[in-house]
Amino acid sequence: MGNQLNWRALAGALAAITVTTIFGPATAGSADYAFELVETEVKQGDSATVAVRLFDKRTGGPVADAIIFATRLDMAPDGMEAMTTSVEAMPSDQPGLYRFKTNLMMPGGWQFSVAAKVQGEPDTIESKLVFKAVP
Repeated sequence: MGNQLNWRALAGALAAITVTTIFGPATAGSADYAFELVETEVKQGDSATVAVRLFDKRTGGPVADAIIFATRLDMAPDGMEAMTTSVEAMPSDQPGLYRFKTNLMMPGGWQFSVAAKVQGEPDTIESKLVFKAVP
């Protein structure tokens, strides 16, 4: 009976290895990444800078070299979703930090919608981040 249990344990272990090998290692999903605002208050003006960090939730580490392909900045938090402004990508000196120049023409609540692709990740990472423009 002792030998039967050892063989069963070995068979179970081999089955687990086979399943892991066939399906490969688990990969990250878009839910494993997040954007966060660097500042929740940004000085109003025509040369305002909105900065966001993209990080891996599993490690807390920055995600560099993401391709930002969609941005939108509007006043949806204040009930004025039609009030939009331009967004221009700027260079960054830190991995995982993405900066954008914009014209925050009015003080109040603004929503920054951003979408990005991370190398090796099939899904798009999307966020809607709310901050306040202050005089």
